[in-house]
Amino acid sequence: MSAFNHSVVSAEAFENRYRENPDPWNYQASPYERGKYQVTLDSLSRPRFANAFEPACSVGELTALLAARCGRLLATDVSQMAVKRAQARCADLHNVRIECGDLRADLETHIQGRQFDLIVFSEVGYYFDVESLSVLVRRLANALNAQGEFIAVHWRGHSADHVLHGDEVHRCLLAGLPLQHRLGDHHPGFRLDSWLKT
Repeated sequence: MSAFNHSVVSAEAFENRYRENPDPWNYQASPYERGKYQVTLDSLSRPRFANAFEPACSVGELTALLAARCGRLLATDVSQMAVKRAQARCADLHNVRIECGDLRADLETHIQGRQFDLIVFSEVGYYFDVESLSVLVRRLANALNAQGEFIAVHWRGHSADHVLHGDEVHRCLLAGLPLQHRLGDHHPGFRLDSWLKT
């Protein structure tokens, strides 16, 4: 792990990916992604959430689906190009706000003391080391209301730009989140866990 080149997970690296391909993970068209989104939505603990947060929203495909379940939804991404695509995707969804920001540096700027009923932590944990991820998810847990839900979904494959494997991400979350574990499922290709703040 010490030999990993962290420049491949920098904000500039993500921006370059979106310059080369406007949807680098094929979130818009992939049947696998559509199926994963549906499982994510079906796994939520309740039908409606007043105030939700989706960090690392990419091009906004899951964002658009989550919007139907949320009174208000804040989504962020580190790439300005991804944010522009997500804003275009969600332009007609007036309960959605999408901003550019780096979870490593800008989290407090975006949440600004807000409390959420739902945090969707999808396809982002791999880009942190264990220590940074543990600190981040504790900060996110602090932003949950009582009975708020934290749901995490990650691919279980291997990629050269991942600091952690998806299973390592979820082991870290299980060990570090000060929340009650509600659900843990292994699906073909991905893992899903959710927690409630009691």
